[in-house]
Amino acid sequence: MEVRVKAYAKLNLTLDITGVCGGWHMLDSLVCSVDVFDLIKLRKRKDKLVSVTMHGRGTELLPHENNNAAKAAEAFVSALGTCGADITVYKNIPVGAGMGGSSADAAGVLNGMARLYGAGSARDLKALADALGSDTGYMLSGGFARLSGRGEKVVNLDISRSLHFLMLIPEGGVSTPQCYKKYDEKPQCAPVTDGALKALERGDSAGLGASLGNALYAPATELNAGVAQAYKELKAFSPLGVNMTGSGSGVYALFETPELCDWARSRYRGKAECFKLKTVRGVK
Repeated sequence: MEVRVKAYAKLNLTLDITGVCGGWHMLDSLVCSVDVFDLIKLRKRKDKLVSVTMHGRGTELLPHENNNAAKAAEAFVSALGTCGADITVYKNIPVGAGMGGSSADAAGVLNGMARLYGAGSARDLKALADALGSDTGYMLSGGFARLSGRGEKVVNLDISRSLHFLMLIPEGGVSTPQCYKKYDEKPQCAPVTDGALKALERGDSAGLGASLGNALYAPATELNAGVAQAYKELKAFSPLGVNMTGSGSGVYALFETPELCDWARSRYRGKAECFKLKTVRGVK
């Protein structure tokens, strides 16, 4: 038996930092799933072992012990007493871009193992996901949501509209721990999530574009000048708004229509990886 799962990437439309608790930064973030995904294939084994093979985005040599897909499968087997699986991950989500690729893989494996073995309640999967990463629980379902706490508190939002983005991925990436350290040195950023959510719920694209924001943007630009360059390049196309996702290095522009995304993409002459995105409803 083989199960196939699409593990979708996410964008942070907002990322506010509301404090620190127990050594963790507390967040308030409006997020959405977008239509780039890692394809995950899972096959049953007769023993308790887990094997993971990676393809794409330079992940082929990722050590098993550092692979969140492997950790997710092993946690599932241990918690629910099933047999293991042979897993193949076809990587399309950019690595180190702030799009949640590692968390998406972990969540995708948990969803896939549940389907493969007919085991695991939603509560079981959420508990396993939260132990693997702060936003992995959200990735189990995806879609539009508001995240708080470390990212493990998820309020799913019933938003049916589509949003359209042009994404740039500067080279070099951004270290998440270093980015938060830089933020702590001068944590000054007004919260934007409430305003962005209100604009999203009333279908106000211009208002949403004006409300995009990320408290980690300034420290990320100190760590990778390409982030600021990508922001400047996208701003030149006069989109509704520009923002960075996660702790970077991915930067995106929100456009009113997919045609405007195509227009901007056709005229982009920079060096960053560039592609068009739209929101998706999440895992079905």
